[in-house]
Amino acid sequence: MNIQNNYYGSADQTIKTGSMAHSFIANVFSWMFLALAITALTSYFFASDQSLIGSLINLETGRMNTLGWIVTLSPFAFVMIISFGLNRLSFGTLSLLFMVFSVLMGMSLSFILMVYTASSVFLTFIVTSATFGVMAFLGYTTKTDLTKFGSLMMMGLFGIIIASIANFLMHSSSLEYVISFIGVLVFTGLTAYDVQKLKRIGSGQMYGALPSNKLIILGALNLYLDFINLFLFLLRFLGNRK
Repeated sequence: MNIQNNYYGSADQTIKTGSMAHSFIANVFSWMFLALAITALTSYFFASDQSLIGSLINLETGRMNTLGWIVTLSPFAFVMIISFGLNRLSFGTLSLLFMVFSVLMGMSLSFILMVYTASSVFLTFIVTSATFGVMAFLGYTTKTDLTKFGSLMMMGLFGIIIASIANFLMHSSSLEYVISFIGVLVFTGLTAYDVQKLKRIGSGQMYGALPSNKLIILGALNLYLDFINLFLFLLRFLGNRK
């Protein structure tokens, strides 16, 4: 009788854990999609309005002005604030920061529509969405532990950052091509890794002491960054310049 109770108790716990993870992941993706929608709309409005885009860049010389540089660099500060302020900041503050971050990203990405044709940007978005969806599904369903794989992808990410800084000074088109290729591989892999990690967080296996709503915002931010970076690296291959 005790064995039977233990069996059913274990089964119930497994079902409950799976349900928690599913609900958590659904909320993460909801926030991520909301942020992407805000970014896309903001980018479109700025790119289609000469006065708005002119507030960020000199349309005659093509050089960014002070506000343009602030808009371009400030999202990094928001990522740091959200990531390191997870314990101290309230859920409302984190949500607001994430939304403002999405707007700033849209403003900075509006430059893309000035450089690449709308059709190639749309095609790249479709390819990115399909790739992201497949890897997210694999990350959620695989039984393989991707921890070591994720660590390898993080090493690749740091390598991309260092190489990008070096290429900012060198202006090498060949190195830029290599960086873009590695970037596609890294963020494709990170998508699967991050989704599996979020599944574990949702089931209470990781970060159990923190409120789930705060972890949802952090998870949405991570997946948002995976998607945007994958999109930008793919655009260098699929984008047609005007």
